[in-house]
Amino acid sequence: MTKSPMARALALASRGRGNTSPNPMVGAVVVNATTGQILGEGYHHRAGEPHAELLALRQAGDQSRGQSLYVTLEPCNHTGLTPPCTDAVIAAQIRSVHVAVLDPNPKVSGGGIEKLRQAGITVRVGEFAEAAYALNLPFFTWALYHRPLVILKSAMSLDGKVATATGQSKYLTHAAALALAHEQRRQADAILVGLGTVLADDPSLTYRGRRRGRDPVRVVLDSQGHTPPEARLFHHESQAPSLVLTSDRASRAWERDIFTAGGEVVRLPEDPSGRISLTAVMEELAERRLDRLLVEGGPTVHSAFIQAGLADQWIGFLAPLIIGASGLSAVGGGYAWLSEAPGLAIRKIRKLGEDGVIEADFLASPVLQLPLSLVEEA
Repeated sequence: MTKSPMARALALASRGRGNTSPNPMVGAVVVNATTGQILGEGYHHRAGEPHAELLALRQAGDQSRGQSLYVTLEPCNHTGLTPPCTDAVIAAQIRSVHVAVLDPNPKVSGGGIEKLRQAGITVRVGEFAEAAYALNLPFFTWALYHRPLVILKSAMSLDGKVATATGQSKYLTHAAALALAHEQRRQADAILVGLGTVLADDPSLTYRGRRRGRDPVRVVLDSQGHTPPEARLFHHESQAPSLVLTSDRASRAWERDIFTAGGEVVRLPEDPSGRISLTAVMEELAERRLDRLLVEGGPTVHSAFIQAGLADQWIGFLAPLIIGASGLSAVGGGYAWLSEAPGLAIRKIRKLGEDGVIEADFLASPVLQLPLSLVEEA
């Protein structure tokens, strides 16, 4: 017996973290409507495999008849890589379905619960809605705003410097922080840096953690086409593509060299400052179903995302060092008045080995608040 079947469903859903994209993480629990005893449970493991509802119903078997199903996201009512979940729920003769949040996907939105109700099943929406929304924030950001969730990541000294005056930056933080940074890469669909980072550090931008995982898509912002074809990101063995986002100012000869090296060049419009339009970048990545973007770029790139209003979350790794004023700051630019500085809500502060980690949300981000449309029953 459990006091909160939906909480259990959310815990199950989180087991799919980093593996289900472009699908959302979903958990489901079948319980005895009278006693609350769990009869079956499941979660979505990865795209193309059975959905959570089907796994929970399979485990419960004939015991599902007349009982309750708790699911963290509205069951789908269309055929994709798998059959509609609504059909399986109806066939199992479930009496009531509890849904945490509606699916904003136009193929599903409202249609799943409508089909269930037409079959005589009682449907309730909204239990643990905020937690369910937060769990799948990248998916909801893509579905509602047609762009990835943007997470700015930086490793810095206690006084906010990412490098010394001579450019030395490897490695500010220690092993535990590095492991968490790679876990962030494992969960990301894409990782983005600017040309400056490629020239200064020559990173491979791959996932090198202990857990099973895949590399994110590597993305470089390079408005004029100066990324070296011999850069490691093109030659490090990986199944993930490497994209260089540039403008029409880049030469065709350079583009051919990047293609020969194994990269893909995508030409996008520039903004008034002559840099690649970040709005166009977001659209390009959204079209590729890259829902979670980890920005590991330097101060200029971080500043550009903040100025464009496209920064959603911040993760800062703090090394126990003081570099001083001559060092390179984590974010470029600056503000003359405190009232102009972007505000953040600190979500978590913790000590990690010798280092510290701060996770925060940008207050100006529109994607962090649960939209009422996801809990208003159709």
